Amino acid sequence: MRLPRLIASDLDGTLLRDDGTLSPRTLRALRAAEDAGAEIVIVTARPPRFVDRLAEATGLIGTAVCSNGATVYDIATRTVVSSRHLPLVTARRVVTALAAALPEVGFALETGNQVLYEPAFRMRFAEDGAEIPVPSLADLWLTEAPVTKLLAWSDRLDADTLLATARPGAGSDVQLTHSGGHGLLEISARGVTKAGTLAVLCAGRGIEAAEVIAFGDMPNDLTVLDWAGTGYAMANAHPAVLAAVPAHTVSNQEDGVAHVIERLLAAAATDACHGADGTAADATADAV
Repeated sequence: MRLPRLIASDLDGTLLRDDGTLSPRTLRALRAAEDAGAEIVIVTARPPRFVDRLAEATGLIGTAVCSNGATVYDIATRTVVSSRHLPLVTARRVVTALAAALPEVGFALETGNQVLYEPAFRMRFAEDGAEIPVPSLADLWLTEAPVTKLLAWSDRLDADTLLATARPGAGSDVQLTHSGGHGLLEISARGVTKAGTLAVLCAGRGIEAAEVIAFGDMPNDLTVLDWAGTGYAMANAHPAVLAAVPAHTVSNQEDGVAHVIERLLAAAATDACHGADGTAADATADAV
């Protein structure tokens, strides 16, 4: 059994435990996979600044696909490799449509470096210096910074309901999803998904989908879990993810990503001893 050439993992609810930390076991597994020749790519809704803090705490390097696919980020050099921005005129049109349908919703703009938020957007991310209030909704449109995501938040509606309610008015020139934040909807430019960006990244490295395994837990992970040769849903995943993804692993609290990587490493070592050969797809059975 060969190791996958690339391991793609979401962060929150997947690679990270509920307190936002990367466990020693998971970090050891990632490093062992890299030592064995696999590339690790973080694929997250989080912006680059969050990845920077994680790298400082853990020593992780490599590549991150951030903001649900809007940004490719080199962790070691803290460099944005590529970005696909949401045009401000498009964001404004979507806000106008959503505000008419859901007057209580608040809005914010994610730039990768900062979150600009208007008074009705009362969700906070506990990021010192990164969250910048503006006096009114109209003031959001004065920014000159490129926008990676439009955020819509409701304290009344859960994320699934907000997504279903917002979809008809948002139109076809944006991508709507959510990553589990309470009442939080994430809106990107049309065609921007984790899978789309990861596929381009892999093509540039000569890596096929069959040579990739991926891990995730939320609806914004579904595109990449479907695209990868093998996608694993965490035991703590959203019900829609558990239903759509055949292969499951144990929860993020139980180091589910490490659980699968350790099994792959052990199987590859056993096969090497016996002169056997195989592919990452041989490990598609549930890891629970």
